[in-house]
Amino acid sequence: MLKITKAVIPAAGFGTRHLPITKAVAKEMLPILDRPAIDYVVEECVESGITDICIVVSRGKSMIADYFDRAPEIENSLKNSGKSSYLKKINAYDGKVRISYVRQPEMRGTAYAVALCEEFTAGEPFALLFPDDVIFNPEKPVTRQLMDACYETDAPIVGVQQIPPEQAIKYGVMLPLETRGRLTKIGGYQEKPAIEDLVSTLTSLGRFVLTKDIFGYIRKIKPTINGEYFLSSAIDMMSKEKPVYSYTFEGIRYDMGCREGFLKANFDFAMRDDSLKEYIGALLAGSRNC
Repeated sequence: MLKITKAVIPAAGFGTRHLPITKAVAKEMLPILDRPAIDYVVEECVESGITDICIVVSRGKSMIADYFDRAPEIENSLKNSGKSSYLKKINAYDGKVRISYVRQPEMRGTAYAVALCEEFTAGEPFALLFPDDVIFNPEKPVTRQLMDACYETDAPIVGVQQIPPEQAIKYGVMLPLETRGRLTKIGGYQEKPAIEDLVSTLTSLGRFVLTKDIFGYIRKIKPTINGEYFLSSAIDMMSKEKPVYSYTFEGIRYDMGCREGFLKANFDFAMRDDSLKEYIGALLAGSRNC
């Protein structure tokens, strides 16, 4: 298999569950402490060995490109004031990864967004990361785990975890065939099934490594009644014709698409920050104000 060096990050959604703030701020730019959620996803790519990223954006999301662009005025001000530590923060990926963008003209589903990046992937296997999912693993990033699984199987990989049935029905679950360690060969992909129809609780949580075959299957799938094309339909079709595996990854996943996940991410990351941990504890005890 070719070396995996490319990643696609679809970031064109409306962010309905975070309205009204997402009328003006891209949901991917909502912060976890002092960094936007999408920054943690890009960091995961870089730490996994990815060198080229394509971010799918839509109208009103220019702030994402602005965030990852250079800011000469700010840089000069920081240099002149001797604040070199801040320079490292704002240019964290300089020289480490190339980021390009493709514009999604209309909301037509996840498969439609991925299809826009076919030229970018150039026939190579690629990682796919949905920025609604921020996943914490300081030892081995989830994308790296999936890349290694892809090298082992020479097949597409869906990142999964076992979650309770009442939560699994909100996402997509795998029809499991044979299992070996963390790898499970799958024979189908259910998108948001009714709880009585659940075939498993191996739940897809926003991370994939895919091969060029996916684009052919995307062209074959039919739209939903709302005119959307879902990646899950393409993977379901592919898994019935050739090997596709799920990999039960290690990591703590935060659903940034909902308020509860957003709050938990900020709390947990603050508790991992030595400069904030004591302060958070004091706030919870009611003994300190800002």
